[in-house]
Amino acid sequence: MALLLSFLGVLLFIGLILVHEYGHYKVAIRNGVKVEEFGLGLPPRAWGKKLKSGMLLSLNWLPLGGFVRLKGETDSDTRKGSFGAASMWVKTKIMLAGVAMNLITALVLFTLLALIGLPTIFNKQTLGQDQFTIASDERIARQDLKVGYVEPGSPADKAGLVALDTLIAYGDSPCKTGGCEPFTTADALLATTASFAGQQLYVQYERDGQTYFTNATLRGEAEVTVSKNTDNPKGYFGLAPTEFVVKRYTWSAPVVAVGLTAQLTQLTFQGIGKAFAGIGSALAGLVTSNQEARVNGQTQASEQVGGPVAIFKILFDSGSLGINFILLLIALLSLTLAIMNALPIPALDGGRLFVTWLFRLVKKPLTKPLEERIHGTGMAVLLSLFVLITYLDIKRFF
Repeated sequence: MALLLSFLGVLLFIGLILVHEYGHYKVAIRNGVKVEEFGLGLPPRAWGKKLKSGMLLSLNWLPLGGFVRLKGETDSDTRKGSFGAASMWVKTKIMLAGVAMNLITALVLFTLLALIGLPTIFNKQTLGQDQFTIASDERIARQDLKVGYVEPGSPADKAGLVALDTLIAYGDSPCKTGGCEPFTTADALLATTASFAGQQLYVQYERDGQTYFTNATLRGEAEVTVSKNTDNPKGYFGLAPTEFVVKRYTWSAPVVAVGLTAQLTQLTFQGIGKAFAGIGSALAGLVTSNQEARVNGQTQASEQVGGPVAIFKILFDSGSLGINFILLLIALLSLTLAIMNALPIPALDGGRLFVTWLFRLVKKPLTKPLEERIHGTGMAVLLSLFVLITYLDIKRFF
C-alpha cells in the first residue's frame, strides 16, 4: 500500500507540471496565439506526435519541468497568431496562467485536506512558529508518535528502529504480555527514556501496517551527561521523536487553506533568502580562502534546495504516512512551482514577463537575438543548478 501511494505521489507531481503548462496552453489559444508544441520534460525529445490541430505533443528526456512552445515567442515577432504580436495584456495573462493554475491547485488541495485531515508539518520547535490553524474549529483526527531520526550505533539502532516507525507502547517487561503503557508525546518519550537510563526498555511499534516488538538497553546517565560537553551529544535511546498530528476542520477549511498558503509562501521566501546567503558565504570563503566559511555556506545553501531526486525520495519515503501526507506534499510542490515561476528569473515565466515589461518601460526594442541571449543564459544557469542540485541530492540521500 505504501509503495502504491508513493507511485501515486509521483504521478500527481507530474500532473502538477501538466496543470501548469495547460494554463499557458488554454489562455494562449483563447487569445488567438497558436501553440506549436506541448512538452513534458525538457529536450532532447524522447517521443512526439502531431495532433490534428497541428500542435506537437512531446515527451522529453530531462525531468526538469515542461513547456508550451508558442508561435513566434520572441517579443519582436509580428506575424499573425504569434506571441510577439499579442498585446502586453495578453502576454501577461499567458505568462502568469501557469502560476495561477499551480496556486489554485495548492489552495484546492489545502482546502480538501483541511476537510478530510491536514497533517501538521511544523511548529515552534522546528521552524519558530506554529502551523496556521483556526483553533475554535479544529479537531484532532489522528496523533502518532513517529521516529524522526535514529543515531547510528545507538540503542534504538541496535533495537531495529528506523525513521518513520510509529511508536506504540513501552514498559519494563515485554509488551506482548500487555504490560506496557502507550506512548503519547515527544516530550513524554524523552522523560520516559531518562527514567529508564541504563535499564532495559521494551517497545511496541508499527512499520508499514505491521506490529513489531523489540527491546534495548538504554545508555546510562553518566554516559549521556559526559557526552553533552562534547561535539557529539547523545541521548539515552538515541532517536529523535516527532509527533504526526492530523487535524480536521469544517466551516473554516477555506480560511485554513488561505492562511497556510500565506504562511508557507513567507517561509519559502525565507528559505530562498537563506540559500542566497549561503551561496554568498561560500563565494566569500572561496575568494578569501576561508575553508570554514566556504563549507558552512555550501551547507546552508544546499539545505534549502532539492531537485527531482530529493522530490522522488521524499515521495517514496512518505507512502507509509498515508494519502493525506502525499496530498500535502503535492500541494506544497504546487505552491513552490507557483512561487518560483513568479520570480523574475530569466527563462522562467516571471523572468520572461519581467524582461518584456522592462523593455516596454524603458522604451527600447527587445530584439530576437538579445531576448534569446538573455533567456538562453538563464536556461544554461538553471540547467547547471539542476546538475549541481542533483549531485548534492545523490550525496545526501544515497
